[in-house]
Amino acid sequence: MPIINRLYYRFRAFFSGRYPRLFHFCEERKSIIKFFFAGAFAAAVDLIALFIFHGVFHWHIIIATSVAFLLSFLVSFSLQKLWTFRNYSNKRLPRQLVLYLSAAFISLNINAAAMHLLVNNLGVWYLLSQIIVNLCLGIINFFTYKFVVFRKTKDEA
Repeated sequence: MPIINRLYYRFRAFFSGRYPRLFHFCEERKSIIKFFFAGAFAAAVDLIALFIFHGVFHWHIIIATSVAFLLSFLVSFSLQKLWTFRNYSNKRLPRQLVLYLSAAFISLNINAAAMHLLVNNLGVWYLLSQIIVNLCLGIINFFTYKFVVFRKTKDEA
């Protein structure tokens, strides 16, 4: 058994024995919690990569942003597929990549439209607007990924 699995099972045993109620709460909402952490990790990769490429290496902002987005996209896709939704089959990988990228593109456009509406039309503070929009898009994306992009087929179940 790989060391990461041994560490995971030790942590799980410790957590369930020490905090049984919290463990039960988290266990019932495991995929949502994993979805949040995978997304937060991908966002951190995006920001760190952008800082390195633009701030340290002085790449042009468009190139640095594009490469950082590509890296965070690959991290996000991999974590959501393999960790959050435990979809290990490569049979539908190209289709899943296209669907995931499509969902990201749609989310980007919804984000822009919702931000315009909240900030320019309704006068909501821009940071609060982004939090609201991200929460709504996060909920939509969770269900899109779970039931469309990474849904289990009969031969994968």
